Amino acid sequence: MTGITEARHAGAAATEGPRAGGSGAAQHRMRSVVVHGPGDLRVDERARPVPGEGEVLLAMEWGGICGSDIAYWRKGASGTAALAHPLVLGHEVAGRIAALGPGVTGLEEGRPVTVHPARLVGDGVLPPRIAGRTNLYPHVRYFGSAAFTPHTDGGFSEYRTVRAEQIRPLPAGVSTEQGALAEPLAVALHAVGRVPDLRGRTILVNGAGPIGCLVVAAARHCGAGTVIAADLTAPALAIAHAMGADETRDLARGDVLPQDVDVVFEVSGAPAALGPVLRATARGGTLVQVGNLPGEAVPAVLGDLVTREIAWIGSYRFVEEIDDALLALRDGLDLTPLITHRFPLTRAEEALAVAADPASGSGKVMLNLSEV
Repeated sequence: MTGITEARHAGAAATEGPRAGGSGAAQHRMRSVVVHGPGDLRVDERARPVPGEGEVLLAMEWGGICGSDIAYWRKGASGTAALAHPLVLGHEVAGRIAALGPGVTGLEEGRPVTVHPARLVGDGVLPPRIAGRTNLYPHVRYFGSAAFTPHTDGGFSEYRTVRAEQIRPLPAGVSTEQGALAEPLAVALHAVGRVPDLRGRTILVNGAGPIGCLVVAAARHCGAGTVIAADLTAPALAIAHAMGADETRDLARGDVLPQDVDVVFEVSGAPAALGPVLRATARGGTLVQVGNLPGEAVPAVLGDLVTREIAWIGSYRFVEEIDDALLALRDGLDLTPLITHRFPLTRAEEALAVAADPASGSGKVMLNLSEV
């Protein structure tokens, strides 16, 4: 497994609390990681925001790079959401409260927090059959997303204003770096929660990228019996093992998927994997689709879905599992094996390149947003 890479400017140091401002106009400026188009990423200087009614100003400290950040940088789009104008990236973030806007109570300056990055647009009413499943609400503004115009800027900035109801205080003992991983851990916990009870069961996780490794950790946390991870790269499998996998299968070296597995989590998002993972799923078993499949028609061998009566269910983002993620971190769930690289904000493009390159051996690549 690739060791942690500390990419720092000489003499720079991480900030432990809200940053002290300079003098003059510099006090009111900040740096942000902004994608302007395919292959066009810049660290722009912008005006520091001021919290309005019901808002909190955060001094950002850590951000985790996600596949959607890479997609906006490489292609100018993530899924069906395409850039119409520049966008600040980042939805896996944490920092400290720097200021409270009018009307905000129950929070205090200096408190370390993370952010639930989703905000419903409209009345929030869902049909009774999916009541409470806000991740399925049709109109959601999400940090670092171009789904709406104007886009919803993310949190890869030195400062960001956030609605108070989206703030999640970190439990004692949970650092802001770990807190930035609460969002992807929530995705994994939601996926695991799509199966009523994993206790003692054998599971397979196909795809050991950052989310796949977090599914391994979440399944182990929820009491799974034997956890098997499969991938095409040895470094990813080494991280999966460190995160709790009992067995690993290196498909690039000729290993094959196990057979008759109770529950399979397909996290690679590769259409070519669908046939093999269905074949690996036991008769009457469950396949949870976590990896985001392409938005166009793809060939896939799906016969086993019928003849083996497999339950194939989707898993999308999360509801309030970010709260469960914070409790798991408080109780000692260790995500440090996932973090392989750290970069300062000003080297964001290099960080994205490392995160996007399978040959880098990267797991989760983190941006230190308070170190420029």
